Amino acid sequence: MIEVRKLTKRFPDLQLGSVAALDTVSFDVRPGEIYGLLGPNGAGKTTCLRILSTVLRPTSGRAIVAGYDVESHPAQVRSRIGFMSNNTGIYDRMSAWEMVEYFGRLYELEGDELHARMNTVFTTLQMHDFKDVLCSRMSTGMKQKVSIARTIIHDPPVLIFDEPTSGLDVLVARNVLQAISALRDAGKSIIYSTHIMTEVEKLCDRVAIIHKGDILATGTQAELCDAAGQSTMEDLFFALIDQHDEQLTAGSPAEGLS
Repeated sequence: MIEVRKLTKRFPDLQLGSVAALDTVSFDVRPGEIYGLLGPNGAGKTTCLRILSTVLRPTSGRAIVAGYDVESHPAQVRSRIGFMSNNTGIYDRMSAWEMVEYFGRLYELEGDELHARMNTVFTTLQMHDFKDVLCSRMSTGMKQKVSIARTIIHDPPVLIFDEPTSGLDVLVARNVLQAISALRDAGKSIIYSTHIMTEVEKLCDRVAIIHKGDILATGTQAELCDAAGQSTMEDLFFALIDQHDEQLTAGSPAEGLS
């Protein structure tokens, strides 16, 4: 459902000429799977997701989302994805129902089809009890549900979540993770970016550890720990980060795991 091949994104730099936010990154995400991008801030996670959602153009490489190339068919990609981040804004003067309806219309849903889909989403996310509440009067948890609802209103096959629980309290974060897990069970292809280790351990079927634009390892958690001889994901993560930084300092490329 998502195919990424040698994806590279370079940005201009006054001192260095250019810097690579992503450097020949490759991975696949399957239907009914949550694929985690785990890395510290500045690792390149958001750059990767912005390319997949057609906000940025890659410097080189290729990305196919739901059968369409992100560069040559951006409109088709956008119609088949839902994107949510922790700083996704909502409109204070709209109610939850109005907000989700507005985004449904942006995706060309109308009439009975739109309202049937809205009822399904509001039931799934348990939103009917605050559907007429203005967004300005909502709790953080309510706002996050609205953000998820507008992300999935057009029933896209691919969902992209960029640090969706950052800054949330533990109860709201738990509800968000439960909703994302249910979407995987519905067959969605999900890419989930985070720097929070416990979220990866609880949620992700496979994971890529990314640091300074490079993917250092990818696979299931058990596969990665076994291959590196580490007992936990946390130990694996820090070992790979330290190894990568040492190799960069020494001027040799990181080998990583695959």
